[in-house]
Amino acid sequence: MTVSGATLVLAAPSPAAAPAQAPAPAPAPGPGRTPGPYRRLFALPGTRAFTAGNLIARLPMGMFGISAVMMIAGQRGSYALAGAVTATGLAATALAAPWTARLIDRYGQARIAVPATLVAALGSLSLIVCVRTGAPAWTLFASYAATATTPNIGGMSRARWTHLLRDSPAAHHTAMSFEQAADELCFLLGPVLAAFLCTAVFPEAGTLAGAALFLTGMLVFTAQRSTEPPATGASPRHGSPLRALAPLLALFGCLGLVFGSMEVTSIAYLDAAGLGAGSGLVLALQAAGSCVAGLLYGILRPRTLRTCVGALAVLIALPWAAAAAGSVPALAGALLLAGMATAPTMVTAMSRVHALTPAGRLNEGMTLAVTAIFAGIAAGSATAGLTVDHLGPTTSYLLPAAAAVAAPAAVAAASAGRLIRRAGDRSRVVRAAAARDPQ
Repeated sequence: MTVSGATLVLAAPSPAAAPAQAPAPAPAPGPGRTPGPYRRLFALPGTRAFTAGNLIARLPMGMFGISAVMMIAGQRGSYALAGAVTATGLAATALAAPWTARLIDRYGQARIAVPATLVAALGSLSLIVCVRTGAPAWTLFASYAATATTPNIGGMSRARWTHLLRDSPAAHHTAMSFEQAADELCFLLGPVLAAFLCTAVFPEAGTLAGAALFLTGMLVFTAQRSTEPPATGASPRHGSPLRALAPLLALFGCLGLVFGSMEVTSIAYLDAAGLGAGSGLVLALQAAGSCVAGLLYGILRPRTLRTCVGALAVLIALPWAAAAAGSVPALAGALLLAGMATAPTMVTAMSRVHALTPAGRLNEGMTLAVTAIFAGIAAGSATAGLTVDHLGPTTSYLLPAAAAVAAPAAVAAASAGRLIRRAGDRSRVVRAAAARDPQ
């Protein structure tokens, strides 16, 4: 045991024959010399179990929106109503989710997430009953708003990885890339499953199956207590992360505008093209591109946020060009390419959230980011629904393109005057990883 400056160093005893000198540090393994970064992640005890529950619960995240749109539009004949209902639910989630996340940070994931999930599932069931029975339109808004208690399963999973990998920034980057790829996988499979269930079974089947999967997955996820981050158990020492994250929330809002307007516009465009259940396969291509890009990004050096957002602004314009040309195959390819810029942007932006969020508030910080996305999705869904009804789906593709163009401006505004600063807790290793990604 030695003391160097203000650092206490614990060293293993050297063999008797060893020379009296400090041992040379082990060489840092390069990407080509250490294959299998994802395999090493899941070698950690308990990670496979909580990931299994996480994936089951996360799959419905790609089902709920499209299931509600197809169910309501099919029964009521209005994309404007469908978009407004889903927008209302997302707006309600934007208000309720940070409070749910704060309770999860304070009292633990299992204690809060399970009852919150039950309430959200009841809201989905109420929506099904109201649509099925022809109840007044206001009941659809009220039912979908009740799903606002849905816990942020992606944030809870990321919080577990951050807790387990707090001493390994490189592994943490890989884990965050995997989580983003998992998000995209669910938005790859979710729309396909939802479109099939809503068209081939009955219109409410997508929402019903989504609620059942979400509840089942959440029960499996929260049962894995060994990997659960410790609850703070008291009032947080630090203030809300909202102030530190505020410069980034505009960027997440722009991303939400892209996602919400793109989904409603694509559903309407493909429906007008007569694809029916096959529309889910085309919609899934955007998520497929993002999923592949996310997995690759996890083994590459992180790029700057400006670079990722700039690529997104360029590629999101491709679906509008393809739709204007009237080619469904071209639109499918454009969605695939557009999706490839999504995962790197989200992973890089989320690394900023990790760097800025005070200790003990990580789930709340990530939920604020997701809340901003939900707010953007709500605005994008509602605006796209109105645009589709009045101007047609081709013109509506200008909405996600415009939102993507606004994203670099949001990054520039966040960078101006050094608004993005690291939080006071400098002990977290994941912050060091974010510090290597200058704006």
